[in-house]
Amino acid sequence: MIDITSAQAADRITALLAAPENRTLDFKRISDKHKKIVETVCAFANSEGGLLALGVGDAKDLKAGDKPQSRLWGVEENPEGFDDLRRQLLQRFTPALTRVHWLRLPCTLRDGQAGNVVLLRVEKSDQVHSVLGNGTWTRMDASNRELSAAEIAELTYQRGAKSAETLSMPVALDLLNTDAWRSYCFTRGLANMDVAARLPRLGLAVPGENGLQPLLAAVLLFADEPGALLAGQGMRADIRVFHYKGKAVQRGEVPNLLLPPKTISGPVVEQIAKAQAYVLERLAVGLTMEGSGFKTRYRFPERVIKEAVTNAVVHRDYRLNRDIHVRIFDDRVEVESPGRLPGNLTPATIEKTGSVPRNSLLARHLREFPNPPNVDAGEGVPMMFAQMAQAKLYEPLYREQVETAVPTLVVTLLNEERPPLWVQVSDWIDRNGPITNSRLREISGLDTLAASKQLKQWVGQGVLAALPSPSRQQASYTKPDLADLLGSLSLGLDNEP
Repeated sequence: MIDITSAQAADRITALLAAPENRTLDFKRISDKHKKIVETVCAFANSEGGLLALGVGDAKDLKAGDKPQSRLWGVEENPEGFDDLRRQLLQRFTPALTRVHWLRLPCTLRDGQAGNVVLLRVEKSDQVHSVLGNGTWTRMDASNRELSAAEIAELTYQRGAKSAETLSMPVALDLLNTDAWRSYCFTRGLANMDVAARLPRLGLAVPGENGLQPLLAAVLLFADEPGALLAGQGMRADIRVFHYKGKAVQRGEVPNLLLPPKTISGPVVEQIAKAQAYVLERLAVGLTMEGSGFKTRYRFPERVIKEAVTNAVVHRDYRLNRDIHVRIFDDRVEVESPGRLPGNLTPATIEKTGSVPRNSLLARHLREFPNPPNVDAGEGVPMMFAQMAQAKLYEPLYREQVETAVPTLVVTLLNEERPPLWVQVSDWIDRNGPITNSRLREISGLDTLAASKQLKQWVGQGVLAALPSPSRQQASYTKPDLADLLGSLSLGLDNEP
């Protein structure tokens, strides 16, 4: 367990008491019974991770006139119970939890005595965890909910612990005897190109009730029209490209499309190449800005566009009945793929972690084609960040949309030059947490009004998000991929001493 100084702890205690319980932050006193705490730890691991403040009472239990410090009971309220809790967290989970971090905050307790609050940070897990004898839990806005068997199976797919690519498909094998199959065999030096003989040996077909059936990965790799073959199974596998005039979708009688949407299908190796070529072609053409004779100059590095398209195809969740959408606007390109980030990835960690393959079987065989779109080395996402920085553009923005009928991952590439000030602000947020108007003034030398305008512009661009605050004067801002992680940010746990 990490210990910090009293001065460091005081700032974190103040931030802690000002923060409401939410999806990633919870407060618990220590008692002899740990059922709720264990459920919360399980829920955090099965959701987006979170922070559990132990030895802190709920704000709703305060009475009129009570000071916030009245919530500080400390783990000293029940030291034996705290020790027992730590043992239970090691023993009661299946599979075992490994991504947990403890931080001790010395403080003055509600009775004036010296004591400690302990922060338990639980990382998002790449597995689905259950409490022995007490079910499987997920996190809601500020509470926990037990999952049903169907929801556990769904979460297993969401996390990428299981992938639809291994499902057998009722597709005739001769429909996979295509040019893509022959190209694959030629590159691998397979003299015998008989589909029925080769696919089982390659791990791409299994026996079924009506004979040998290809896996979904094989259909995606070799079928001429995988999207059409999968439609009957409630799945999709195509890419649709929309090129808009302006900076937003206008949902009127006449959509603001520059040309009809382009649907791109085919075996994945061809689909990726065709989509990359079409998007780059549209970016090279540019577009005439409304009311002017000037054309937008797109500055995206070609490798970044190609990687964004490739990742959408390789890592999407093929169970979900939705195509990949690529949207081109005056000021950005958005690549939206069905499914959430697999494993323990979050938008906040993907730059350093890189991609985690949801469809490893598909990725492994895709690299065996001539001129493969990926090398399956996990370096693509860090490369995108580095290339955008070299081009003096904003870093890629990753956002999970979970409130829609089909959850999706949206990668936004802004076609706007990144001002030097943003580099300083971005680094400050990464090291210290949310930024305020006053802090921006210290960094930049701007006056109050100019700093406010700059913060508002960054929020409008989507590179910053405003955190809830009691007043405009106390407003703070962070990166959108970190906005929900108030606990680990404002309490400094990402920079543990």
